Amino acid sequence: MKFRKFGKTVLTAALSSAIVFSLSSCVRSFTSGYVYVTGTVTAQPSGAGIISGFKINNNNGKLTAMDGLPVASGGANPVRAVLLTGGNFVYVLNRGANSSGGSVCTATIPCENPNITEFAVGGNGILTPQNTFYTQGFNPIRLISDSTGAYLLALDQVAPGTTDPTSPSNSTTNQNAYCKSQLGTPTCGDITVFSINSTTGRLSLVTNAQLTSSTGSQVTYFPVPTNPIDFTMASGYVMTLAGTPSASPTTVVTTPALGQTVYPYTYNSTNGQLSESQSTVQYITNGLGNPVGQGTAIVYASAKIYILDNEILANGVPGQILPYTVGTNGALQSLVGGAVADDASQTNPVYLMAESKAKYLYVANQQGANINDGAGIVAYVIDPTSSQLSEDSGSPFLAASGTGASPQCILEDPSNQYIYTANAGDSTVTGRVLDPNSGALTPMQGWPGQIGINGPATWCVVTGRTN
Repeated sequence: MKFRKFGKTVLTAALSSAIVFSLSSCVRSFTSGYVYVTGTVTAQPSGAGIISGFKINNNNGKLTAMDGLPVASGGANPVRAVLLTGGNFVYVLNRGANSSGGSVCTATIPCENPNITEFAVGGNGILTPQNTFYTQGFNPIRLISDSTGAYLLALDQVAPGTTDPTSPSNSTTNQNAYCKSQLGTPTCGDITVFSINSTTGRLSLVTNAQLTSSTGSQVTYFPVPTNPIDFTMASGYVMTLAGTPSASPTTVVTTPALGQTVYPYTYNSTNGQLSESQSTVQYITNGLGNPVGQGTAIVYASAKIYILDNEILANGVPGQILPYTVGTNGALQSLVGGAVADDASQTNPVYLMAESKAKYLYVANQQGANINDGAGIVAYVIDPTSSQLSEDSGSPFLAASGTGASPQCILEDPSNQYIYTANAGDSTVTGRVLDPNSGALTPMQGWPGQIGINGPATWCVVTGRTN
């Protein structure tokens, strides 16, 4: 069959349109990443742990449950997860439960059967359990990795005692000599460091080259101040936020020694060693000049250290963000302008993130006037010159408008279009569209922006590896 010139032109145009339409449809509807969420299968935090997984639709941010998930997390009460650079392995920190089956673990009633469970990430994002590892101290609460994925670090609330290393240190019969020599206290917390085999994901313990036991062997952990709360890796340092919380968010701490502190270690990315960068801890103060008493998190974002504080200050501010730059030997230097108030309708800030262009900072708050309708995300504009924060117009973005009740974590998807939170208050994962020009978080199109999970969420991670 022959075509005239006009007919050929029309046919070519039609075929081109069909091809463009086909390619456009394929490109816009692909999966841009996977979100993994840790949580429990019941409403009790000490319940059996699970990991849920969702595919992210590039076109509208819709989350779709992945085949083969959820899977068991490998223990009870999972509190943190780390997905390595490259997306080949996921590590879940299962805190365990106390002797009564509860989730509140102390130095006298420690968590039982805590562990770190390794999962291999297979085709279509499927998780397969591999190995189980153990920290050196008691009551593990946090887990991070370095930027290269070569080392994994776990934060324990209580270090072992030196009289009986199989039991938590205490201030009377089982003191820790290394806590005393390094930090001046009979008890302390600790960091356990593991090297990661890039092929198998297996963890190997990194011993402390600076501390030697009476038998001549190297100590198997790195002491940190008593009552650690959180830790982060920043500019060649590992920084721990620690200290006993004040009696309540309205209690004013006046004595620096009773306030919360930051302790930096210098981090060696070649061998995973942590070495003292300062001889003493650094006391931090809130926006009124008093010692901080309700710190909830320390986060490194957009080349700055941010400490979240949940104190109800005298001027009625329900919480604040304390921004710092990192100076010599890891010393924190307050950013010009100092403390930044949380939104007046929000309390209990628990985590924050800077979006990929470092123009906006987002703080996840667990509570407002009511945990089910007050919790939300507060957005801040980052000044490009001074890095000072100012609350964005339209903020906060509340649970009632699709944020989720009592968020535990906040992250940006790999395509930098969407922001998600995993929530304990209503057992959901929720998402919103990120406006790169205004910083606003707007409702998603084509789906409600919320998907349920089996029980309260505890943490979330994301990967752009989808093969």
